[in-house]
Amino acid sequence: MRYFLLSFLLFLSTGKILAQSLDYAREAVNILASDSLKGRGYVENGDKLAADFIRNEFEKFGLKSFNNSYYQEFETSVNTFPNPQSVVVNGKELEAGKDYLLDPGSPSIKGTFDVITVTADEILDNAKFVNKLRVSSGQLIAVRPFDKSNFSKEQNEQLNGVINFLKYHPQNPSKGTIILTNEKLTWAGSVRQHPKPTVIIHSDSLDGSLKSLKLDIKSSFVEKYATQNVIGYVEGKNSDSTIVFIAHYDHLGMLGPDATFNGANDNASGTAMLLSLAKNYSENKPNYNTVFIAFGAEELGLIGSKYFTENPLFPLSEIKFLMNFDLAGTGDEGIQVVNGSVYRDKFDELVQINDELDLLSNVKIRGTACNSDHCMFDQQDVPGFYIYTLGGIQAYHDVYDRPETLPLTEFEEYFKLIIEFIDQLK
Repeated sequence: MRYFLLSFLLFLSTGKILAQSLDYAREAVNILASDSLKGRGYVENGDKLAADFIRNEFEKFGLKSFNNSYYQEFETSVNTFPNPQSVVVNGKELEAGKDYLLDPGSPSIKGTFDVITVTADEILDNAKFVNKLRVSSGQLIAVRPFDKSNFSKEQNEQLNGVINFLKYHPQNPSKGTIILTNEKLTWAGSVRQHPKPTVIIHSDSLDGSLKSLKLDIKSSFVEKYATQNVIGYVEGKNSDSTIVFIAHYDHLGMLGPDATFNGANDNASGTAMLLSLAKNYSENKPNYNTVFIAFGAEELGLIGSKYFTENPLFPLSEIKFLMNFDLAGTGDEGIQVVNGSVYRDKFDELVQINDELDLLSNVKIRGTACNSDHCMFDQQDVPGFYIYTLGGIQAYHDVYDRPETLPLTEFEEYFKLIIEFIDQLK
């Protein structure tokens, strides 16, 4: 009877902790992915507003800092779009983020331009493409939509090569490039500014033929933008090894004042997991020293994590295991574990815990992939996983990745799995 009572009380306590973790995570996502944080990019100090929030949470939890500020500052170049942008087709003003995107490395351009269109078949016919290119001086050249499945691997490579030439090469004689697409509009960041602008327009936004285009694109290239990682730690019962939790807090910012890329799933959700774990271990002393790192400038090319691994605040050799959280808000179909096949014994332990506690529907294994901040640690032979959730909404690097549409499905179960895995780590 006594054993049953203790088990029942433990069950109730665990359930309460999990419910609290979800409530806190939802609150953190709502703040980090709010319009007031400007997409956590490099317009209107979005990155600094997010970093301040994370630092204040670390301070509130009582985490210790390595340098009394929680910040590790570094610089990066970045191309930004702080001002209103205008793309007008056939008298219709297109909406940034929904009707069109700019290549993130686009420079400024203003004027009304005739448009020469080119098809995939014309690109593959060298003589026809060269003729089109020759007469494009002073005009815009537009690539019509094409289905990649209709072309061979070699043809797709040729198409991609020509499109990259149009977008990035200074010898492109046109004023700029238009990419017409039937696919989802997906944005990115850029640490450089290209010679010519590129506008990506969704075909659904065009009411008729594309013969001319009125552009007023205003970009601002910052050669040395000061940003930061945010780092805190909790002392453990054993100080001989260190557990490291990481997540990038930055996102894509804004494309003019009317298009904010809030980044709820990418990666307010992963940052919320990081903060939830920081809160938990500040209240429950961990077995090992535990470090929490919120990286900046991941979307610009893993710049914050690269800077940290080149300038670590503690010896990387002390790291027993690292876990990277990037995309933690849609666990309908479980999780994917990058480096699972590299550290197979640890992956098997993770699966066993998940099965015993009946937490997530699936824990899938994957090999190495340099697709998030863990990669910089992989290159230093630091053992670790990068975990991301599977299923759910498909909003990603677009204006639809907002907090009100992020379900945080199975977040509590994911949170418990991580705690149990780390607690049992040998």
